[in-house]
Amino acid sequence: MSAGVSCAADPDVGRDILLLSLAAFASAAALRICDPMLPALAQAFDTTTARAAIVITATSIAYGICQLLFGPLGDRFGKFRIIAWACLVSTFGAAACALAPTLFALSLARALTGATTAALIPLSMAWIGDVVPFDRRQPTLARLMSGQIVGLVSGQAFGGFFADTIGWRWEFVFLAVIYFIAGVFLLRAQRHLRPQANSIGNDGPGAFAGIAMVLRSGRARWILGIVFVEAMATFGVIAFIPAHLHEHFGISLFHAGAVVAVFGLGGLLYTSMARRWVRALGEVRLALLGGVLLAVAFLVLAQAPTWHWAIGACLIAGLGFYQLHNTLQTQATQMAPAARGTAVSIFASSFFLGQALGVSMGALVVEHFGAVRLFAVSALLLPLVGWVFAGYLRRQAGQPRATP
Repeated sequence: MSAGVSCAADPDVGRDILLLSLAAFASAAALRICDPMLPALAQAFDTTTARAAIVITATSIAYGICQLLFGPLGDRFGKFRIIAWACLVSTFGAAACALAPTLFALSLARALTGATTAALIPLSMAWIGDVVPFDRRQPTLARLMSGQIVGLVSGQAFGGFFADTIGWRWEFVFLAVIYFIAGVFLLRAQRHLRPQANSIGNDGPGAFAGIAMVLRSGRARWILGIVFVEAMATFGVIAFIPAHLHEHFGISLFHAGAVVAVFGLGGLLYTSMARRWVRALGEVRLALLGGVLLAVAFLVLAQAPTWHWAIGACLIAGLGFYQLHNTLQTQATQMAPAARGTAVSIFASSFFLGQALGVSMGALVVEHFGAVRLFAVSALLLPLVGWVFAGYLRRQAGQPRATP
């Protein structure tokens, strides 16, 4: 595994991170696109909104499980190369979604999309871990997250827009085009990478040895457990906000998706000032504040008398989530530097399996008790997540850091 390379020492790294951000855009848009579509999908396939949520669960499960494949592949054959080809192959999954004749077929196509797009964001994070020194890594990861956040915003907004206008199938056509364009540019950029930026770990541990190395680490187990619960309590719940706004306040699906897309604007607010915030607050306070802001946001959603309150709540939720999650991501890049691709992919696997469980459990809560109860549970759980993570960071501050 190569040592970190300064962005300043390699001006092409900035260009490459921009291309990785485009791939992150496509991945995030694909993962969030079905949230505002759930009522439209329920109507199209003659089922309930809660049961239509299987398309989200299928994507998250496939995404999470396939991390265990792509992480070792990235360590063995080169992270950037795997990202480029996975982006191209994701074109076919998106096209299959557009053509799906039944909810079951759509769920399978969504699982295929989740499986192939699984490589994009985690291996991008791991690649940054290989080429960017630790003291610059959190702001650099925030730049990658900007593309992810814009994709999240686009997925939420365009998912509702297409469902309300020309039809939900066209959104998947749009995604297929984005995947193809991003994949072509990434493949061209990969051919010109310097050997150290290719981060090919031919002398690193094998797949099973890399996974075992990560899971034996107490540090890694803490991070994986925290991100699993974080995902359950955030994105497992956010999936139901558009349907709640549509059904409870009577606004259109596009309108509801646009409101939830403000979550991404809160994330962009964080990433635009990430370097200053990290310096001013430090990791411990970022984790604590992130959990508190998320709790406030979900409490507002639970008690909102009109849909307008959801705008501010989603903005606060995005700001809080990315404070907490970016800090977790940075720690994840140091769980096992000798098998960084595998480690970050297991981290992403924990996140999306947590999301899948959160959506499944959330669907049961919504069906039997309503979305307000679900929001209240998250408001109670998320400050605890931030507090536990902050305690972990305090303990780690007294220990020597592994060499990047």
